[in-house]
Amino acid sequence: MQVFISHANSDAQLANRLAKTLRESGMEVWDDTQILPGDNWGVKLGEALQESDAMVVLLTPNSVNSPNLNFETGYALGDQNYKGRLIPVIVAPRGTMPNEAIPWVLRRLNMVYLPDLEKDEEGFKKITQMLKEAA
Repeated sequence: MQVFISHANSDAQLANRLAKTLRESGMEVWDDTQILPGDNWGVKLGEALQESDAMVVLLTPNSVNSPNLNFETGYALGDQNYKGRLIPVIVAPRGTMPNEAIPWVLRRLNMVYLPDLEKDEEGFKKITQMLKEAA
């Protein structure tokens, strides 16, 4: 299964840690290191979305207003390949991110909470398990 992690650039460190965990569990993860100098970023992003089977959306105060996040999740919601394999992850202590900040359509999905980034391993394991069950 190839997983696309939707995130804000400022959350790249967290996305990389999650990608490492997913790869260690045997999944393929697309990341922007696969875009080479001179590549058309938009084309490569589109190819990655088409080739992926699942998406993890990292919802942080930095990402919730990102046009890229809205584009990427909109694509996943409209593509049958992602059905049942779109996992929103709220990266903030419970109650600190207003519900209205989260795109309404993602609020309807089963969310994972990462309230403490120093103890994110449990959340990463839950994400991995959800992806494996959806495969």
